[in-house]
Amino acid sequence: MSKKYYAVAKGIKPGIYSTWEEAKAQVEGYKNPLYKGFSSKKEAEEWLKNPSFSKTPANNKKDEYADADNDTEVITIYTDGCSLGNPGPGGFGIVFIYPDKIEELSAGFSMTTNNRMELMGVIEALKNLKIKDKKIRLWTDSSYVVNGITKGWAKKWQKNNWIKSDKSPALNKDLWEELLSLVERLDIEFNWIKGHAGNKYNERCDRLAVEAAKGENLSRDYGYK
Repeated sequence: MSKKYYAVAKGIKPGIYSTWEEAKAQVEGYKNPLYKGFSSKKEAEEWLKNPSFSKTPANNKKDEYADADNDTEVITIYTDGCSLGNPGPGGFGIVFIYPDKIEELSAGFSMTTNNRMELMGVIEALKNLKIKDKKIRLWTDSSYVVNGITKGWAKKWQKNNWIKSDKSPALNKDLWEELLSLVERLDIEFNWIKGHAGNKYNERCDRLAVEAAKGENLSRDYGYK
């Protein structure tokens, strides 16, 4: 059954909201928010009286990320990318939050750019996602990636043979084409999150990306010119 009510226990304005858009406005950018989706208002009201996760077995570590996205019908992904020098050695970091576990993925490249790593982080997250039949909520601090998808920029560039409205060429055509192809097959929501603002998953992705960029025997980013 689809979720129709969202209870926000920790956020800008705690309460019960009937749409995700309203609830999202209360938790996006808020440090350590606590919220959960329900199929009835009564369930949401009862949960707000004691917003805990006591029904979850202690050994599955869900309490570690109860503030991430408390909805078992949603797979949450955080991604980040970096380039040391831009261009220079780069890397991406990914955190997958499944209903019963957290997984991480990262990789480094010898010469690339920050935007390419931001894009590649999202692409590799979607390619390596183990559950693809649920809604996916992806968070990144790259407005380049989020705007490219949510504002339709990438599709317009693609339609115009990768030429932007100012007649300049759209960069990273290879990665945008791959991302657009992946997104078409998934129920995915792209969200921007402020970087280095205290969100532990964004911070973790940043550390993974930087560590990967500083690693040895880095891979080649064949799309970088």
